[in-house]
Amino acid sequence: MDPQDLPTDPHRHYEDIMAMLVGTLFVALGVTLYTQALLLTGSTAGMAFLLQYATGWRFGVWFFLINLPFYYLAIKRMGWSFTLRTFVAIGLVSLFSELTGKWITIESLNPLYASLMGGSLIGIGMLVLFRHRTSLGGINILSLYLQDRYGLRAGYVQLGIDGLIMLAAFLVLPAERVGLSVLGAVALNLIIALNHKPGRYMGVS
Repeated sequence: MDPQDLPTDPHRHYEDIMAMLVGTLFVALGVTLYTQALLLTGSTAGMAFLLQYATGWRFGVWFFLINLPFYYLAIKRMGWSFTLRTFVAIGLVSLFSELTGKWITIESLNPLYASLMGGSLIGIGMLVLFRHRTSLGGINILSLYLQDRYGLRAGYVQLGIDGLIMLAAFLVLPAERVGLSVLGAVALNLIIALNHKPGRYMGVS
């Protein structure tokens, strides 16, 4: 039987809430590792890291503010339910990324470990959120909107913007930290690519 023909098993509300908390906590822990090691990732999180390193303002503040303009596009393309879930997820990541640094103390952190583990934690957190019809908003929503409106391939738009973020990182970070950030981005995207495939997970909210 084709997996697409199998009956779906809708998530309960408490399952969505638990997934929201677990997913955002994973992302926040990855963000904490990146901040400690002076690394960054792509999308709006990457912009927030850049602005944090350039201005000294905390990641959580920038991450919340940067995502505000994208909610209009989210409503137009994804609807209110998805947008509200995404708003809550972004708020929780912003909050937890501020609190995690107070909950744990890191005295020594290998940058290579931070790159791979931080990227993996963020990827796992995003995967949990994806499977409960939630995202971390931002550039992904813009990419999908531009694809629908102007026919631009969403994947290429996302890749181009992430590439610009990494290039801009050379202005505020040493070259080796940018290289490690790229490695972390590969780990993050591999987590999602290998585990988020149509037909593999049938639960819906």
